[in-house]
Amino acid sequence: MAVKPVVLALSASGEATARKLAQALGAEMHGREGRVVEADAFFPNALDHVRDLFAAGVPVVGVCASGILIRAVAPLLGDKRAEPPVLSVSDDGSVVVPLLGGHRGANRLAKEIAGALGAVAAVTTAGDVAMGVALDEPPLGYRLANPQDAKAAMAALLSGAGVSVVGENIFGIEETGGAVELVVSEAPEDAGEERLVYHPQRHVLGLGCARNADPEEMWALVGEVLDKAGIAPGAVGCVASIDLKADEPAMNEVARRLGVPLRLFTAAELETQEVPNPSDVVFAEVGCHGVSEGAALACGGALVVEKQKTANCTCALGRTQAPITDLPGRARGRLSVVGIGPGQASWRTPEVSKLIAEAEELVGYGLYIDLLGPLAAGKARSDFPLGGEEARCRYALERAAKGHNVALVCSGDAGIYAMGALVFELLDRGPDEHGVSDAAHRIEVICSPGVSALQGAAARAGAPLGHDFCTISLSDLLTPRDDILRRLKAAAEGDFVIAFYNPVSKTRRTLLAEARDILLQHRPADTPVMLASSLGRPEEHVRYRRLDQLQVDEVDMLTVVLVGSSNSRLAQLGEGPRMFTPRGYARKIDGDLAAGGAQ
Repeated sequence: MAVKPVVLALSASGEATARKLAQALGAEMHGREGRVVEADAFFPNALDHVRDLFAAGVPVVGVCASGILIRAVAPLLGDKRAEPPVLSVSDDGSVVVPLLGGHRGANRLAKEIAGALGAVAAVTTAGDVAMGVALDEPPLGYRLANPQDAKAAMAALLSGAGVSVVGENIFGIEETGGAVELVVSEAPEDAGEERLVYHPQRHVLGLGCARNADPEEMWALVGEVLDKAGIAPGAVGCVASIDLKADEPAMNEVARRLGVPLRLFTAAELETQEVPNPSDVVFAEVGCHGVSEGAALACGGALVVEKQKTANCTCALGRTQAPITDLPGRARGRLSVVGIGPGQASWRTPEVSKLIAEAEELVGYGLYIDLLGPLAAGKARSDFPLGGEEARCRYALERAAKGHNVALVCSGDAGIYAMGALVFELLDRGPDEHGVSDAAHRIEVICSPGVSALQGAAARAGAPLGHDFCTISLSDLLTPRDDILRRLKAAAEGDFVIAFYNPVSKTRRTLLAEARDILLQHRPADTPVMLASSLGRPEEHVRYRRLDQLQVDEVDMLTVVLVGSSNSRLAQLGEGPRMFTPRGYARKIDGDLAAGGAQ
């Protein structure tokens, strides 16, 4: 359970319990607007907020009736091995019920809450009830090598098969002798339905390599080192190297395959380690006398295997006294470039919500961060004004370069008239072109899509994008006016449905009128036009006009202007007008009928 839980208070009667619980867990407390007086953040709708947190992978502890939480997350239930814990606590704090994620931290969290509140933990999972443990949830710092066999092993135990412990008794379970074995070992062991193998993660792989070394070469070397030491891959707690190698495919691939974090150290930090095989060549290249051995030692252990080499890779193996739970060094920085949609939480994708929940810091235009509501609570945030786009992206990149997990928040889709392109432009610039630091080039960049204003407007209208369409920004701040006019004429001649972004500003009022007049030269005067303002927000306003009646004064910067093609229609339906653009199925049907008749 890597992400801190959020405690929810839905009413005044449970507010005191929620506050006490949040303090005990070191967690954020979120309160229902109008019903809770003090909270770290407030939400207007409990079902939406619980669903949003759950989709983002955030553990939820609701001081409320269990049914509220069940109704909220029911539409999202799928893989129980990936779902975050969900627990309910009675308003008086007397009972705590783990509803979901029992073996992903909920049962353990329930017992912690019970201890803090003097409550009864209503744990119902069979293993916990019968034996007080969940065999597929070992203590932190231990890894189960064969989790797929845990269910069968637990079933055997519940049937009276008896249990034997080989090695450390990590569950404190009473041995009764019998068919089911719980094996704790650093070495590779045979495993099966009646033999669960747990590896204490005490080992560190220190890695070094030439630039762009083959990941398969590194992986083969890692395998040889682990085999030589008699250590199972599951007993590795982290992979470590110098920060200059943060973006090396070989380093990241080894960490990915092992399912452990990559930890990084500066050359100065590695130089403080007394490595057994110092190299002046390495020092001249990166500023320390040993990368793989230095990195393994910097994690606080002793060398088990000294530096082993291939043509392009080096690997050393270190061992700590206790399983690795507090990670040394720093992480590779990550920048998530996310689009949050037009504004409403239900239009934000679960992936975006998850990336935001995982981020340490949020960067963006202040209004966009505000639209995240309680999801942004408790996080460091850096607000930038409109017009500060390059400073915003540069700051986000450099914060990630320091090892932080940063989310760059954009409205709509981050890759459509937003910050995505500018992030990559800065990374692509050379040092003489006002680019970013070398460290910023070594971060991980993730782009996650959002619902664009174009898509939101089209959904509200009906189906205006049923055939070919394009988007044109009418802002001449970044695009020369002549280029905009040239694109307008080409789109008009091509008879595209057109979505206009940035249609007007306080000082720019003429281009939209010029666009209307250009389009009227190529499509009917009664072509439908949709004006959609503040999509997805309480003040949303949608209306329709004829092309020849489009007036600039009823459009602002928060309005998407969607102009139909010559084939677009405005259908008058029971719920009001709906705009659509036929794809041409009528012609296809007529053709099919004609062909059938000819036969």
